[in-house]
Amino acid sequence: MQYRKDRNGDELSALGYGCMRFSRKGGGIDLEKTEKELLKAYGAGVNYFDTAYIYPGSEAALGTILKKNGIREKVKIATKLPQYLVSSAAGAEKYFREELSRLQTDYVDYYLMHHMTDPAQWDKLVSAGIPEWIEEKKKSGEIRNIGFSYHGNTERFVEILNAYDWDFCQIQYNYIDEHSQAGRAGLHAAAAKGIPVIIMEPLRGGKLVGLLPKEAKEMIASHEHGWSAAGWAFRWLYNQPEVTVVLSGMNSEEMVEENVRTAEEALPGSLTEQDLAFYEELKKIIKAKEKVPCTGCRYCMPCPKGVDIPSAFLHYNLMYSESRQDGRKGYYQSTVLTKQPAVATQCVKCGKCEKRCPQSIPIREKLKEADRHLRPYPIRPALAIARKFFTRGK
Repeated sequence: MQYRKDRNGDELSALGYGCMRFSRKGGGIDLEKTEKELLKAYGAGVNYFDTAYIYPGSEAALGTILKKNGIREKVKIATKLPQYLVSSAAGAEKYFREELSRLQTDYVDYYLMHHMTDPAQWDKLVSAGIPEWIEEKKKSGEIRNIGFSYHGNTERFVEILNAYDWDFCQIQYNYIDEHSQAGRAGLHAAAAKGIPVIIMEPLRGGKLVGLLPKEAKEMIASHEHGWSAAGWAFRWLYNQPEVTVVLSGMNSEEMVEENVRTAEEALPGSLTEQDLAFYEELKKIIKAKEKVPCTGCRYCMPCPKGVDIPSAFLHYNLMYSESRQDGRKGYYQSTVLTKQPAVATQCVKCGKCEKRCPQSIPIREKLKEADRHLRPYPIRPALAIARKFFTRGK
């Protein structure tokens, strides 16, 4: 495993385990399957595990697995304070204690202010006494490193970066988002301050693998390197020495094996000029096909009216990256042919989703557009009949 250092000189595995997408079974996390995958990663040298308060069941599952196998002290746990729910130091303490209980530990190695998008959020936390609370936790050893995860533009990222003496930060970054969100400029701003950067969404919610346009998939498959689509995405990140850890939501042993192999091979500066030119060709093809820049993070959910927003955008994009038939079929199965429909016309334009969207997508406008393409008016009567048939007895 390749390792890169934090501000204290501690070694972090270049590949981190993202715990938001643990496999699920029977309404909860498939603990047996997840344990095998997590231990396989640990055995291969992965030592950074990232979870959050709002990931359903994730903290508890991670804590259970680490304790059961006696490896808590051998790994680094990163989890997050839901700062958007906090209005006082007492509130922060309440969430933190609950997280320690879930994780079955008495300290957190890397603790983040979750989902920062604007300096005003930090100002609010300052007024609530959170910096003093953080310092108290660091002195006691209950928090070893403090950071923040970010979704927003570069300028605001830099403002937050400069507003406090952070130990690390976490940003969305990949070869499509090179100049959006915090972007390359934000990455370099953090590196200039000596602040380690953890990367989330390296595959842009899977879009840089399963939802690549056919032409892009063919280009990758025929390339002499023989790298997978995921391999290309990870290597672009590892090529940059400013990147400390790249998170991957691994939910199969095969995925763990491939990602570990890539993390071992892909060193900073290892890509050639020809390789970098290949990424530019891929980007042209991908951006020409994409309709909505949704990563499927589901921060916009739940919708008060039951609309499955990520599903609408996923299948809308799929219509143009794969085929209209595949996009529509998937959408009907997941949102139309169900007992409780979750289609875009249920939207009442309240705007709550847009306030939570990390990509700043005009969701209300794009939902209407997506639904128009996914459910064209001539076939809506047929869908209504089909829904009655498929939901009988449900």
